[in-house]
Amino acid sequence: MTITAISRHRSHDDAPDTAAAFAHLNTLDEGPERDALRESLVAQWLPMARRLAGKYRNRGADLEDLYQVAAMGLVKAVDRYEAARGAFEAYAVPTITGEIKRHFRDSLWSVHVPRRVQELRNKVRVARSELQTRQPGEPTIAELAAHTGLQEDEVRDGLEALQTFKTLSLDAETTGAGAEDGDGTALADSLGITESGFDTVIDREAVKPALRALPERESKILYMRFFQDKTQNQIADELGISQMHVSRLIARTCARIRRQALAEHQIAA
Repeated sequence: MTITAISRHRSHDDAPDTAAAFAHLNTLDEGPERDALRESLVAQWLPMARRLAGKYRNRGADLEDLYQVAAMGLVKAVDRYEAARGAFEAYAVPTITGEIKRHFRDSLWSVHVPRRVQELRNKVRVARSELQTRQPGEPTIAELAAHTGLQEDEVRDGLEALQTFKTLSLDAETTGAGAEDGDGTALADSLGITESGFDTVIDREAVKPALRALPERESKILYMRFFQDKTQNQIADELGISQMHVSRLIARTCARIRRQALAEHQIAA
């Protein structure tokens, strides 16, 4: 069946006149004729989808991937469109754009960033680009705030979000001014190391329950030995017992605490 085109004003050259085709599509049942018309409509509107995707080039995403995402958004728009909604273009544009933005939000952010911060990032990115075309150098936070109408703290959040869009490998090479390729060091080498004191804190927390459950004498002996740094002889003299007895009590008590801490760790695991 031949579909007669209906002339209408179009906002872009890539917005074909398909009103009659969509009206006919809505009358067709599932089958080869409907599938063929649906594919034809998608093909006619595909240039518009690609144009919309092109607006997001140079933002960290592969352009071919954006074309694919836009095409999927177009297919959704064709399948869900109803003539009562108005012109297809008015329905398709936000549908396709929404798919592209969702792609950025869900697939390209290496670190989860709240939507509010993503919006700040976009405003700051656009403002920085516009200001750099007017004046040399990097715009200040105050200039960005004035240009966007944001608070300076919001501008800082947006600038920080610009750095979280793509993560940098710890194996990435860092070079100083004038250094040649291969002369730099890995990024991981410039980062801090794990503080050895953390292990001590963890060990102390692990043995706290066992220490609290000790009899008073064993608790006092451990306190004198490990917190007051007294020798076994000094402890023996103060408590009126032999140094050998103090040694046996310390060894036995430490072994009990170790066993209890390990047992609780295994249960937790």
